Amino acid sequence: MTHEEKLEIIKKHGTNEKDSGRTEVQIALITKRLNDLTSHFEAHKKDHHSRRGLLMMVGKRRRLLDYLKRKDIERYRTIIKELNIRK
Repeated sequence: MTHEEKLEIIKKHGTNEKDSGRTEVQIALITKRLNDLTSHFEAHKKDHHSRRGLLMMVGKRRRLLDYLKRKDIERYRTIIKELNIRK
């Protein structure tokens, strides 16, 4: 992920361009990295070290989504719809 892509995601999901700590921004950034890694695994099927990192990121995103669901269900539903995450 390039720096420009990261800034674009932060602007889209945050309140301003420096709001990288917001839960929605963190979920969107992890989702972008997961999508990039998924395409990596199509070419490199036996890369088990990176697969472990992928699974850890999936778990972190799941925890962030669970937190957001507990705190604000509307924000949770919005981010799920925007990022097209199954749940």
